[in-house]
Amino acid sequence: MRGQDISGRIADAMGTDVRAIRPLSGSYGLSLDVVELADGRKLVAKHGKGPQPGHLLIEGFMLRRLEGEIPVPHVHLAEEDLLVMDFVPGSGGMGASVERHMAELLSRMHRKRQPYFGLERDTTIGPLPQPNPIYLPAGADEKTVKTEALPRDVAGSGWIDFFRDQRLMFMARLAHERAGLSSSLLRRIERFCDHLDEFIEEPAHPSLIHGDIWGGNVIASGGKVAAFIDPAIYYGHYEYDLAFMTMFGTAGRAFFEAYAALMPDFDLEGFMEVRRDVYLIYPHLTHVLICGLSYASGIESRLSRFGF
Repeated sequence: MRGQDISGRIADAMGTDVRAIRPLSGSYGLSLDVVELADGRKLVAKHGKGPQPGHLLIEGFMLRRLEGEIPVPHVHLAEEDLLVMDFVPGSGGMGASVERHMAELLSRMHRKRQPYFGLERDTTIGPLPQPNPIYLPAGADEKTVKTEALPRDVAGSGWIDFFRDQRLMFMARLAHERAGLSSSLLRRIERFCDHLDEFIEEPAHPSLIHGDIWGGNVIASGGKVAAFIDPAIYYGHYEYDLAFMTMFGTAGRAFFEAYAALMPDFDLEGFMEVRRDVYLIYPHLTHVLICGLSYASGIESRLSRFGF
């Protein structure tokens, strides 16, 4: 997309001229620019075809769904080939004060009860598809969940079944088809999934989760979280968010101490000893597809630990 085309569309959407556009980076077939408006405001523009049909529309939807729950860039324009949002400056790393603030923000979002697992639409995680059919909480039925809260047909029930079917097995099969995940490892994942209820638990209720929290998706400034970016949202178990945050060392002791104090029902010891490793199988599968088969070793070691 030519810069002049972007400038014109952004100017129309924002009601003021574009003063300058500076390339920032790009990935997954998308370009990322910093845009300076004539009135001094700064924006970020993502543009291009993207890795999935409607990818930028989905990202815009996800950011808008998170707005008001946790800090995210405000979306001004979301179209098939162009996403325009506020530029959020960052000036610091992930220190203890940032981790404690992140615990406050996430625990507040996670405590809110959501009606089901899944979402009203499918989303993405990075460049990959992420299906979100509706699974009712364990023990619930359609009569106990308001009809207007069910925007799609019910496909199943319970978090454990959702995580097995729509996360582990969906992504394992995709990794086998597209990225060369071995048939033997796929069979090990299948056998593990048959025993998933021995290792993870149903949550008290579904929670809205960001789904892809690591250091590169957290903008920090002044010892606080300024914004979360690049989400992969759905209604799930909040422990998945926490597990992902340990994959690259994004969350440490300061975060988990603060989070556990704010979520008294959270079993930190059991999470760290067992459930974290179960949940980390999913992001390792996504990284097999995005980064290569070197991430398969992280899956193999966890399956071996659990006896599979």
